[in-house]
Order: sequence, then structure tokens, then C-alpha cells
Amino acid sequence: MKKVEYTSWSAEDLNKEIAEKREALRNFRFGGAGSRTRNVREGRNLRKEIARILTELRSRETSRQ
Repeated sequence: MKKVEYTSWSAEDLNKEIAEKREALRNFRFGGAGSRTRNVREGRNLRKEIARILTELRSRETSRQ
């Protein structure tokens, strides 16, 4: 997945995206518990995307103060 610039996104869109990524991560963790043929990097990438979005939201929050 390409790196996405979250600076132009609205806060509502970012919150929706976080919810979607967290749901995808949850499905990844519980869905393929016994499967050997899954993309093991998918979980890492989802966590990184969530962290990027949260970082952007936090930077916006701190810049207002």
C-alpha cells in the first residue's frame, strides 16, 4: 500500500478511517488464527497506518493550543 498523506483529510474522515483499520486488524487477528497462508505483514501495516492517523490527529490537537 502506498503511503497516504493524511494532512488534507478532515478529522471526521480520519476517525472513520481509524475505525475501519481497527476493524480490519481485529478481523486479521481473529479470522486467520489457524491459517498458515496469510499475509503476516498485513497486521504490521495496519498498526502503522493506525499510528500515522493518530499522530496526525494528535498534531492537529496540539497545534490548536
